This record gives sequence, C-alpha cells and structure tokens, in this order.
Amino acid sequence: MRVTLATYGSRGDVEPFVALALELKKLGADVTLCIPPDEEFVGLADRFEIATRTFPRAWHSWAEEQTTTAEEHVVSVDDYVRKYIDATFEPLRRAVDGADILIASGMLHFVSGSVAELKGVPYHFVIFAPNLLGSQAWQGAARAPLDAHRAANGLRLVGDVRRFLFSERPWLAADRVLAPESGTADLHTVRTDAWVLNDERVLPAELEAFLKAGPPPVYVGFGSMRVGTEIVRTATDAIRANGCRAVISKGQSGLQLIDELRDCFLVGEVNHQALFRRVAAVIHHGGAGTTYAAARARTPQVVVPQSASDQYFWADRVSALGIGIKIDGAAPSTTSLSHAIAIVLSDSMRNLARDVSARMRADGAAQAARTILAETY
Repeated sequence: MRVTLATYGSRGDVEPFVALALELKKLGADVTLCIPPDEEFVGLADRFEIATRTFPRAWHSWAEEQTTTAEEHVVSVDDYVRKYIDATFEPLRRAVDGADILIASGMLHFVSGSVAELKGVPYHFVIFAPNLLGSQAWQGAARAPLDAHRAANGLRLVGDVRRFLFSERPWLAADRVLAPESGTADLHTVRTDAWVLNDERVLPAELEAFLKAGPPPVYVGFGSMRVGTEIVRTATDAIRANGCRAVISKGQSGLQLIDELRDCFLVGEVNHQALFRRVAAVIHHGGAGTTYAAARARTPQVVVPQSASDQYFWADRVSALGIGIKIDGAAPSTTSLSHAIAIVLSDSMRNLARDVSARMRADGAAQAARTILAETY
C-alpha cells in the first residue's frame, strides 16, 4: 500500500507525521512524506529513513507577509489563500501520483481535498486541536479563491467552506486527557490519541553540564512564533526574581541571552522530551506539541498564547487541569510572569502535573496507522 502523508507548517505539524510514517512502515506500507523544505524537517525525516518530497517554499516565510490592519483583513485572507494554493497545489498533486491514500494537515486544507478528488484517492485531513474544527470568521473570505481554483480544474464549486477545508470526516490526533472533547457535533470526527515521535537523542554536552551545575532551570521557548526580543528580558528578569536559572530557546525568532551571566543557557533545536524532564517549569506559546511534551514530562507550564487559536485552547486546558498558568496578552509584564512562575513552582502544581502525566498515552500514531490500513484494504 502506498501512502502519501503531507503537511505544511511548523515542527508541531511535521513531527507527528514522521511518527505516523514510522508506524505505517512497521505495518508494511510504502510511505512518502511531503513537507516544507527546511533543513530541520528534511533532516528529521532522513534520520528515520523516510522518503520525502518538499514544497518549494518554507512555511515560516509567510510570517513576514502578515498584514495587521482590520481594513486589510478580508483582502489579505483572499490574497493569502490564493498564494497558499499557488505554493502547494502542484507539489502536492505530484506527491500523490501513484498513492492509494492521502493524509494531510497544516495549511494544506486549501488544496488537499481538491488533489484527492482529482486523483480519485481516499483522503483524511488531520488536526491537532479540537477547537480548530469550529467556524472561523476568515472562512467566508476563503470561498472566492477556493471556487476559482476548483473551477479552473474542472471541479464543482465549494458548498460549505468549513466542510470542504476539514472534510466530512476529519481526524483529530490529540491526547484525550488534555483534550477530552472531539470537536463539533456536525462533523463525524475520527479520534486518536496524540501522534508522538519518540526522541532518543542525548542532550548536548554543554547543556548537560549546565543542568548538572545547579537546580532545575525554567525553560523559555516560543517555537515557530515570531516574538519580540524584549520577551527574553521579561522572562529572564521574572525567572531570576524567583531565584531560578533559565534555559532560553532561540526559536524561529533567533532569540539571544540578555547578558553573559552563568545562570542562563541558550539552546537551539533540542530534544524536548529529555529536556523537559529536567526543568522546573516550561514557559511557551501553547503549541500542541510543546504542551503535550511538557505535560507528559510532568512539568508545570506557563502558557503565553501568541496568535493561533489552538494556542488559546491549549492554554485554557492547561489552566483547567491545574497543571499550569495561562497569561493573557502576547507580551506579559515581568510582574505577571514572575507571579505565574511562582505559582507553577509550587509542590501542589507539580503533584497535579504528575497525576495528569500518569493518565496520558503516547500510542496515537500506532492507532492511526492501524485505522488507515484497515479502512483502505
């Protein structure tokens, strides 16, 4: 069986698909993974000997073109949908040549249904947070470019935009403890637990030495989000105010330390599964992968949502479960962040984080692989 897996987004989109690819290969499937061209992502797939195809443009490059004014919102949605279609449709269509099934995610919802329809193959669209299945204000503005593209390819016009984007039977891959609900009642969601890639890499020697040289530090990282450099000073000051050391992640913004004091350490891309077990708390943006990794590591969290709606969802869930604190506003003050850190460092919150971790599972990718093969044969 030949399976094309395709996703266009950040590491939080790519890594679960690598996990699924591995499980499908274990069951004898021939898998091709279509991903952004970033060296980090291609290297990740190569490490596990997964055949890849790449899109010509990196997903994170779109952040530089974001518009911010309310007057431009409708126009920008129309423009961005057209650009996403132009950037992803043909590469995805080529990647599906000869495939028996297409599984897609990320920003491919504008083209994946059309590609599957043109190729005549079964298709599933996957999301990693249930709130994404709800109606969004921008979806109405997406109709015109979607209809124009489909008409140009001899396909019928879009009826319900939301159903087109996510399909009548979307898949949700999310931990059932962190996200017990399964989305909206009008869509027949297929549910698995989170797709987790087991990371066995050792931590860099210098980071290991830093961790051993003192008490567990507080980790700060915002992944693929574009954040201002002032967040490093705010976080560093708030962490020091609580008598803690810090590990700062460069992330997509290329963050740097504010000084040369030895209580802070700068990291690039690193094994979160190993690192999060060694820190006192995790401060992050609320991405699905980071939220899961911190929760599974039994480490309390401070979530500072930046822009995407799923980040607010995960922040609310972390707060509701009592395993962390949500901070409103993308740029917190030193005072608010310091207060949140003090709370998550408490024994009571760490005990709750330990209890939640004990109930979480890591076999969602295996569940999904079995379902895919059972449905296709």
